[in-house]
Amino acid sequence: MRDLSAARSPPLVSANTTLRALAPATRYILRGGPHVRAAAEQALGTRVPGNACRAFVSGERAVLWLGPDEWLLISPQASAAAIAALLGAALKDLPHSLVDVSHRQIALSVTGPKASALLAAGCPLDLEADAFPVDMCTRTMLAKAEIVLWRTGTEEFRLEVWRSFAAYVSQFLDEAARGII
Repeated sequence: MRDLSAARSPPLVSANTTLRALAPATRYILRGGPHVRAAAEQALGTRVPGNACRAFVSGERAVLWLGPDEWLLISPQASAAAIAALLGAALKDLPHSLVDVSHRQIALSVTGPKASALLAAGCPLDLEADAFPVDMCTRTMLAKAEIVLWRTGTEEFRLEVWRSFAAYVSQFLDEAARGII
């Protein structure tokens, strides 16, 4: 039988002072209406954003708003079964979708005083702090790859990237950094 642990480990990325791969995590996409949102909040003990493009963090868990009825749940890799059990029980009588996408994507961190300038090399959004404040998140494009971009600090961003685009995104950012940093 094939060893799936290797398939879930993050690919090698170009490492410099502003770009690094983050530890593997559990990720779920949750879809549903207001009752699903309320039940998920109660089950997880974490706020689930109701406002567009916002993220909430509670301990090691994060919930990102991706659409009017869609959220990305991120937590440590070891908590996959616990989250599935909690949400499965809380949402069993409600119409919803809960999909484990942990294998699909990895996370990259872009940090430093020029993080927003580096990302602007391939992202069409205004990433200045007044336009894209801390805890704002959105789906967007970075060069030719779709990402989820989340500002986690004044000089720090988290990128959720599909695994198949991780090398492309990291090499793009590495190349862009040569002209910026």
